[in-house]
Amino acid sequence: MTFWKWKPAVAAGALALFLAGCQSGTDTAEDETPDKEQTEQSTEHESGGEEHSQDGNQDSHAMHSSSGEVPDNLMEADDPTFPVGSEVMMNADHMPGMDEVEAIVSGAYTTTAYSVSYTPADGGEPVKDHKWVVHEELEDPGEAPLEPGTEVTLDADHMPGMDGAIATIDSAEQTTVYMVDFVPENSDKKVKNHKWVTEEELSVK
Repeated sequence: MTFWKWKPAVAAGALALFLAGCQSGTDTAEDETPDKEQTEQSTEHESGGEEHSQDGNQDSHAMHSSSGEVPDNLMEADDPTFPVGSEVMMNADHMPGMDEVEAIVSGAYTTTAYSVSYTPADGGEPVKDHKWVVHEELEDPGEAPLEPGTEVTLDADHMPGMDGAIATIDSAEQTTVYMVDFVPENSDKKVKNHKWVTEEELSVK
């Protein structure tokens, strides 16, 4: 092969290698992109899980929304002082951020309300004078009202570790209890169907 015929062949080979290298670099960049996106998604997922955990911890010491479901044998109040939909002011301090806060009534029931002391079934710290648990949220409670000092088993899930816990009755009050929707003073997250507030803990807005 003469020099002039050989030179174009070398040039063509070099060009082919150059183009192959560019294509390889492009593939590498494309391969790296999903890894980066996957890492970002993983980080966001972990962050979301952590945030959820923090919310859970806060709820375990404060309050949380419920489905609004109540025991089948819990009777709706015939003529409650504060009908469903009423705008009220809460005068209760048994939960943080609750006192002197506006609320909307989402349920009203006639029952016996108890304050109870118990050790959570999940091994948490003992809870004293928890307000409120209604008579229908106790396992086989018998006739109401129960005397202070009576030992009962809770069938309620207002708080983590409450369901199935052994409790002692601290006090009993035959009254109308209310479920309410409100935004705590120390939060911007709305609490729905909070259980329970007694009639004495509510006033006209």
